[in-house]
Amino acid sequence: MQDHIVVLTGAGMSAESGLSTFRDNGGLWEQYSVYDVATPEAFERNRELVLRFYNERRRQLEHAQPNRGHQLLAQLEKDYRVTVITQNVDDLHERGGSSNVLHLHGELTKARSLDHPELIYDIGYADINPGDTCDRGSQLRPHVVWFGEEVPMLDAAAELVRTADHLLIVGTSLQVYPAASLAHEVDMTVPITVIDPDAPGSLVRARVIRKGAGEGLAEWMEKTPRGGAI
Repeated sequence: MQDHIVVLTGAGMSAESGLSTFRDNGGLWEQYSVYDVATPEAFERNRELVLRFYNERRRQLEHAQPNRGHQLLAQLEKDYRVTVITQNVDDLHERGGSSNVLHLHGELTKARSLDHPELIYDIGYADINPGDTCDRGSQLRPHVVWFGEEVPMLDAAAELVRTADHLLIVGTSLQVYPAASLAHEVDMTVPITVIDPDAPGSLVRARVIRKGAGEGLAEWMEKTPRGGAI
């Protein structure tokens, strides 16, 4: 049976494709404060601004391309069972070739009903505007987890992490909770590798590669035997 590699990815993975991150801009994203564009209160206060912000992100994503890191993770599927758990809301893992991706914080290319959250729609890179409604007449909103909201996929992600034969953490400094708590769900016998230029030393038993996603994954794969136990 193939070993199961569970990969937890963060903003650093998308940054190498040119997508801006809050972490790199001191709490700003394209000059917007997180509190103005990424909270339920912001949506109540200024729906037009929030929708415009995510429309801009969607247009930016449409022109972004998967980078070397995305492609290397997809290549791992030739030799291992691979599950990607991403904190990112873009679709670059899927476009890069990964076939098993869980989005912790939602997906930018989907919309959902404000009043009926079970109604979720694939919208690709199209805009969402004030007055765009679901089949039951409720305003559509981005299908993303805003700051202050629960992370509905967290339990499912934790279950996946517990099945890992190796936990690979890429492009995240493990500063954002509750997602960062997933690193503590693995059995003590399971090896952990962290690939990030700003990787902390808090996971004392982890192997740390302080490089960007693409360069760090290439180094890790070069030293990892193909097809056998990791």
